[in-house]
Amino acid sequence: MTENRIQPIVQAVQLTKQVPTNAAYLTILKDVSFTVLPREAVAILGASGSGKSTLLGLLAGLDTPSSGTVKLNGVDVFALDEDGRAALRAGAVGFVFQSFQLLPALTALENTMLPLELSGVPDARMQAEHILRRVGLGERLHHYPKQLSGGEQQRVAVARAFAGKPKLLLADEPTGNLDSATGAQLIELIFELNQEQGTTLLMVTHDEALTRRCGRLLHLTAGMLRE
Repeated sequence: MTENRIQPIVQAVQLTKQVPTNAAYLTILKDVSFTVLPREAVAILGASGSGKSTLLGLLAGLDTPSSGTVKLNGVDVFALDEDGRAALRAGAVGFVFQSFQLLPALTALENTMLPLELSGVPDARMQAEHILRRVGLGERLHHYPKQLSGGEQQRVAVARAFAGKPKLLLADEPTGNLDSATGAQLIELIFELNQEQGTTLLMVTHDEALTRRCGRLLHLTAGMLRE
């Protein structure tokens, strides 16, 4: 009888990242390997400078490793050229950043529509409106980021991330710029959308409330990984 094996969404294989300094090379990550299965919620923890954000950038193919590789949904990210990596991200990955990363000249609706339009989604406006209403911003569709509170801006960022129904959501300190009450509301929202869409979550965070909601914790210490 053949065993049915679930294909991981993320496979990090001996990822190492070094950067040159005046004296020698600084090792930010060393031989980091792990897998994440579909629908898992995983938190990456570690002190400032431990390599967490660098790891997230490598997993998304936004940065290149010194050695090792990443497979997203079975595809070797670094076997692709830059356009190929961008296409893979557009089809499979959503992002939420600590600093929101909204374009100030675009409204909440336009910010949410943008990645959908770039991916060629035909009903981008309808999908964007739907997800913004889902996150409680139905009355804020045509407001610009400067007209929104920090919590509202991060809701737009979450809506944008989930709008394309990504297989994987990468979040870098998603509650880092929010007060505890607003952060708690955002955590609830992320996990509600996660349940609705079946997204896999991989999050860098210092937020204890967020780590408690995750099924697995990965600890980075001086660029090395332990679970």
